[in-house]
Amino acid sequence: MSSHSHDEVSSKNGNGTLPAGGVAKPSGPKPLVVQSDGTLLLEVQSEVAEHRASAARLRHQLSAFAHLEKSPEYFHEYRITPISLWNAAQAGWTEAKILNLLAENARYPVPKQLIEKVREALGKFGRVELTRVGADLILGPSQPGDDLLDTLCTRRTLEPYLKDRLLDGTFRINPDHRGMLKVAFIKVGYPLVDHAGFEEGADLTIDLEGCDLRLYQTEAVDAFFADQGGGGGSGVVVLPCGAGKTVVGIGLLSRLNTQALILAPNITAVRQWKKEILAKTKLPPSAVGEYSGQEKTIAPITIATYQIMSHRKSKTDDFTHLDLFAEHDWGLIIYDEVHLLPAPVFRFTAGIQARRRLGLTATLVREDGREDEVFTLIGPRIYDLPWRDLEREGFIAKVRCVEVRIDLPRDRREDYAAADRRHRFRISSENPYKLDQLISLLKRHDGDRVLIIGQYLSQLREVTLATGAPLITGHTPQEERDVLYGQFRRGEIPVLIVSKVGNFAVDLPDASVAIQISGTFGSRQEEAQRLGRVLRPKSDGREATFYSLVTRDTRDQDFAQKRQRFLMEQGYQYEVEECPQGVPS
Repeated sequence: MSSHSHDEVSSKNGNGTLPAGGVAKPSGPKPLVVQSDGTLLLEVQSEVAEHRASAARLRHQLSAFAHLEKSPEYFHEYRITPISLWNAAQAGWTEAKILNLLAENARYPVPKQLIEKVREALGKFGRVELTRVGADLILGPSQPGDDLLDTLCTRRTLEPYLKDRLLDGTFRINPDHRGMLKVAFIKVGYPLVDHAGFEEGADLTIDLEGCDLRLYQTEAVDAFFADQGGGGGSGVVVLPCGAGKTVVGIGLLSRLNTQALILAPNITAVRQWKKEILAKTKLPPSAVGEYSGQEKTIAPITIATYQIMSHRKSKTDDFTHLDLFAEHDWGLIIYDEVHLLPAPVFRFTAGIQARRRLGLTATLVREDGREDEVFTLIGPRIYDLPWRDLEREGFIAKVRCVEVRIDLPRDRREDYAAADRRHRFRISSENPYKLDQLISLLKRHDGDRVLIIGQYLSQLREVTLATGAPLITGHTPQEERDVLYGQFRRGEIPVLIVSKVGNFAVDLPDASVAIQISGTFGSRQEEAQRLGRVLRPKSDGREATFYSLVTRDTRDQDFAQKRQRFLMEQGYQYEVEECPQGVPS
């Protein structure tokens, strides 16, 4: 059954008819409150054991078609959106399955407005499909007699791709336009289903060696091959930092046995991928190449940085390394930290829709709102697990999150009041009292391995002068970075200071304390990545601590709350330490 058709919702009231809202109120209290705007409130703490068990089961089911927004102690808040419903449809969820689940668990009748919202979104999914007929790509309706294409073909954004109309009313599509056509359709609210298939790519035998995938990693690899609603061959796996997303990628490579291009956020990540692939497979070093600003080796498995793929000499020149995408017979392209995809790589990806694609990320949050392009160009979210579930199983470390609030010095308050909004943020972020508090925290955690992370280089240099700890920035040569990371891992240096380069792919398993002295405005993804620096399980089982130093009652505090939102959605709670008048606690 196509996902846009709908069945009668099964729940009825006592006289066997549906109530005005369309879905019956179940007997007795249930854990779910469903609201007309798409908000779902799930009670997770209840005195009734049956309700607690039901809520635990529902958490996983709801995540298939609703985004988790907040997860404080008693109620978790989800939101149903078109993207979340299209993700569900791609995974095989039907309208009836979604509405029945809501009806069976809702404390009150499911509002009619929400039922219509679900029906409308699912009714738009997959009405148009791409198929392959011989050598041609054909765009047509998924159900005979549907005249939607007749209505849409004159849209200004679609018309450039719909030039070659066939006698049966379908369209022959230029293969080069496959990706941009998909983007254009999702932008008008009708995501098409792509059944056109994938090129196999050049063969490469990839046998695992000394690599036993955990159950959830195997499930993530299996999910890639699910073929519900046009999936299979593309998708995004969402797992927290430290949970082994790289192993998922390696497991998929060994399943496909094909040559692959891997894109990573920086050279450190590139080299960690290379190290992990060589350690966990039987591939020789010659089979794995680095393609970066420092080295340009193309091998059966090539690992490149986003920066090099986005490089061009000027804004009017072509992208220098675009041919790496198109001129090699890749059977798989892996996008590490897919939420970071720069706009040029989106455009490259639009042109290679015949290649299998895997996105890996700790969070699909994009501050630029381009989640729909990740969905349609990389693929749907095919697998994720709640962070706290992995913590309970011991796969990632337990973390205590602490916000330390500090006053702004009196001599800075006048400058702060006179500044514009942007400069207010910087003034409050660079509060000099933060340095006093930082030194106090270092004394508190004497003997721990502490990572200090910040946004502003001038502030970080002051920290270096005050503490004597080494600093890694974007200007630090890669060889020097590797030496310092190695010394930190071995415990030869107990404290390491990093700029934004420390947000991603720094494998520091024994870092037990992270202190964030300043951040990037309201970036939730950055908060998640910085917490990820201490998420790897500790060899002695210790709990990790993540501190955020925040200037009280300023823009710094406003943006800190926005940054923390994603982690609160995952169930982390921030303790607050008040530090009056800048006096270290």
